[in-house]
Amino acid sequence: MSKGKLQKFAEMETFSNVFQYPYSVISQVPFEMKGHWREQYFHNDNPIILELGCGKGEYTVGLAKAYPNINFIGVDIKGARIYTGAKQALEEKLPNVAFLRTSIEVIDRFFFENEVQEIWLTFSDPQMKNVHKRLTSTFFLNRYRKFLVNNGIVHLKTDSNFLFTYTTLMVEKNNLPVLYRTEDLYGNELSVDGGKQETMVDEETREILGIHTYYENQWIERGLNIKYMKFNLPATGTLVEPDVEIELDDYRSYRRTKRSGLSTSK
Repeated sequence: MSKGKLQKFAEMETFSNVFQYPYSVISQVPFEMKGHWREQYFHNDNPIILELGCGKGEYTVGLAKAYPNINFIGVDIKGARIYTGAKQALEEKLPNVAFLRTSIEVIDRFFFENEVQEIWLTFSDPQMKNVHKRLTSTFFLNRYRKFLVNNGIVHLKTDSNFLFTYTTLMVEKNNLPVLYRTEDLYGNELSVDGGKQETMVDEETREILGIHTYYENQWIERGLNIKYMKFNLPATGTLVEPDVEIELDDYRSYRRTKRSGLSTSK
């Protein structure tokens, strides 16, 4: 580990808005604030919104600044990334921001039933080779159900055509209500409730979606369309995976080509 990362980790240990529970820790120590985020950390009764895979925390911090009456928690396993957003939130004295360093696979260990209103997935790894690691798979959606309110909202913002197509098929297969869907967020085409319309998102939504992450700027510079959808996740009903071959992206991350020689995957 580089000296810079070690310094960030050491400094982050002093941050009052960061909770660090990598899998090796949470498997041994229960998270006592589960079900008590509002009373023990935020000290209010406002809604809680999670950003899973928050990276540097641009969305978490940006949304918190725009909506001071909502609580936001950024979640990521990479401490060096979280450091950036956590430090900014402290410097700007944002009381409605927290960061949780842990594996998203165990996210349900940190939140109680009905404790969270919405989830944001911003530029998640599409995990083209492993369906169970995709953050919109049945594996994860069933975990979200353990703490998300009934018909809570899941937002997906991505550059990946593979992940967007997969999530679209997941939503259709399970009849999940779609609130917005667009394959070109910064263009004009928007799909509402499954029907295409030549219209723009409303101004409030446009402002929210206009917050750019570090990775998003890279994709925009490459001329890739940014895709977005939001859908309701009901608390009940069996979720099933779509049995459809999907064309793979020709890359896996910025400036990195995909490893597999395959052209499609389920």
